[in-house]
Amino acid sequence: MLLAAPRGYCAGVDRAVVAVEKALEHYGAPVYVRKEIVHNKYVVQTLSERGAVFVDETDQVPEGARVIFSAHGVSPAVHAQASARQLQTIDATCPLVTKVHKEAIRFARDDYDILLIGHEGHEEVEGTAGEAPEHVQLVDGPDAVDSVTVRDPSKVVWLSQTTLSVDETMETVRRLRERFPQLQDPPSDDICYATQNRQVAVKKIAPQVDLMIVVGSANSSNSVRLVEVALENGAGAANRVDMASEISEEWLDGVSSVGVTSGASVPEILVQDVLQWLAERGYGDVEEVRTAEEDLLFSLPRELRKDLQAPRR
Repeated sequence: MLLAAPRGYCAGVDRAVVAVEKALEHYGAPVYVRKEIVHNKYVVQTLSERGAVFVDETDQVPEGARVIFSAHGVSPAVHAQASARQLQTIDATCPLVTKVHKEAIRFARDDYDILLIGHEGHEEVEGTAGEAPEHVQLVDGPDAVDSVTVRDPSKVVWLSQTTLSVDETMETVRRLRERFPQLQDPPSDDICYATQNRQVAVKKIAPQVDLMIVVGSANSSNSVRLVEVALENGAGAANRVDMASEISEEWLDGVSSVGVTSGASVPEILVQDVLQWLAERGYGDVEEVRTAEEDLLFSLPRELRKDLQAPRR
């Protein structure tokens, strides 16, 4: 069995999950969270059991209560709605998503058409597009390129959702550049380091395994992409599971080698459960395949840090 590294929690996910845990410890339950703090069923369920209340919109939060915004980010309209309801907000948006928001604001200020590569309906896309709705046009993959229209082909820039397939995004950019040769790149890479690192590890393992198991939830964009990357790079088969109990014994028929990885919002305990499940079925010889070292850490959201550092009365 080949175990991918890096895998699991990225710095932005770790920061967001710890923010909810610290808020529950410091303020007590309930603490409201708009949307899923990260896209993982187990994490949401565990935090719910500790007193976090997950809601879809800010108008479901009682006036004056405390609400945490998820790692995926929110639009200015959501901030305004929270302010109108006098909510105490903690913004757990991943700093790498915030970077893309700032890029959108800057290019909109310079009157660029912004082509945002991403998946329609994804919370991160909605938050980024909300920074400059008059300037942002969503491009949902290479096949959407032909329908793109711009005002001035000399003032066009592309940005992207942080959790996309690197290869598919580059193919989308290639096609966009064929149509708009003066297309500008973002100042720095928008696809986050963790998404890229997990895809690189899967690319290395995929040609060597009959089956790749990706631990991650169905609404986790980066986890779903890992399945696609495994199949595109030679894995005999690839399946996504939330946890070990979802693995089918039938997947192991004729399988001599298995690869295991996990998306950036997956706690390591779920991976270890999968390894244990596989070990019980004869796949106990584990080799870790490491393609990068990750040591990035993000500080907790400013609002929470301030309260945690304040002297107790």
